[in-house]
Amino acid sequence: MKKSTILVGLILIIFFVISFLTNIIGPLVPDIIQSFGLSLTMAAFLPFAFFVAYGVMSIPSGILIEMYGEKKVMVFAFLISSLGAFLFALNAHYIFYLVSLFFIGTGMAMLQVAINPLLRAIGGEKDFAFNSVLGQLFFGLASFLSPLVYSYVVINSSDSVQDSSWITQLLQKITIPNFEWISLYWIFAIISLLMVLVLLMVKFPMVERKEDEKAGALATHLMLLKQPMVLLYFFAIFCYVGTEQGIANWISQFLSVYHDIDPQTQGAKTISNFWGMMTLGTLLGLVLLKFLDSRKVLIVTSVASIVALFIGLFGNSSQALIAFPAIGFFIATMWSIIISLALNSVAEAHGSFSGILVTGIVGGAVIPFIVGALGDVYGLRIGMVFLFSTLLFILSIGFWSKPLITNETFRYSSRKMKSN
Repeated sequence: MKKSTILVGLILIIFFVISFLTNIIGPLVPDIIQSFGLSLTMAAFLPFAFFVAYGVMSIPSGILIEMYGEKKVMVFAFLISSLGAFLFALNAHYIFYLVSLFFIGTGMAMLQVAINPLLRAIGGEKDFAFNSVLGQLFFGLASFLSPLVYSYVVINSSDSVQDSSWITQLLQKITIPNFEWISLYWIFAIISLLMVLVLLMVKFPMVERKEDEKAGALATHLMLLKQPMVLLYFFAIFCYVGTEQGIANWISQFLSVYHDIDPQTQGAKTISNFWGMMTLGTLLGLVLLKFLDSRKVLIVTSVASIVALFIGLFGNSSQALIAFPAIGFFIATMWSIIISLALNSVAEAHGSFSGILVTGIVGGAVIPFIVGALGDVYGLRIGMVFLFSTLLFILSIGFWSKPLITNETFRYSSRKMKSN
């Protein structure tokens, strides 16, 4: 299939949009709690509503893509996302927010399943690894920027701000007093609609999947689910996404409660730093994986993450402001390592296995909810202590995983060349 730089660029933009819409919940948590008068448990239902869509839609999305193709599914995904954003922007109530987030999460889940095989096809198999890393960098950039956009919107949409810029004037017109953060969902709705228009104007090639990339029949999924190793890797993804979201969603509220830090400025900046450091960690991880076995990298980063989490939870405010972003740096390579170890541990049915692994993203729904529920009873600090258990399980992967193929390092490559 002929490569298309323009289409690769479009896929990278979709990575950016997915991240921008997904990772905005964390900075909003303190405002959400204050605006709706929520307990931590009720606030935790919001990311739950978003990420549970991954558990519901990941495998069905693969089936829909095989039936209708990537373009139609992606257009439908952005339509659903836009509908969800408009629903909440027009009805500023807690129950509508839950429904809205489920719709947006459904759209993002469909996009996640669609774009990776599409990126392989239009960017070329040989460049797939490089383009995948570019996708993660765009993903990280959007996560870094979204809290900063939140700060700008909330600060400048208030009636007390005297600014003549047309953006500020528009925000002030559509903003409900004391609910300035909701104007973000007008932005999300418009972005999603624009993506629909762009996709409709672009011609996509037919993607021919390899046999082991296809979603597979129900019998194939059941066969895989009977294997303990498959369940372990599913739970590994569950723990990783749960850890990532459990930290990102509760950082700002934690800093506000225990260190009296303004969530709209320094709290949002800390979350932005968390995602920014994750992007830097991804780049360093690429270098480390060329010199070290991925299991060793996973062990080192897991231990470092546990130490950073301990400092963030029990240190002073200055230490917390450094430690929480540092966690983002250390966990940056975990997703890629777990996925590669998992897929390299089976000889066939990679498409079905990938669907099972992506379903594990539902951990982003369950674990932040557990943190919030524990936080209501014992305090948010103790609730976040639960994240040590998920990090310990990720640490254990470095000891029990036995992939059929290990990552190639420079040392391994030089030995292989000498033996030849």
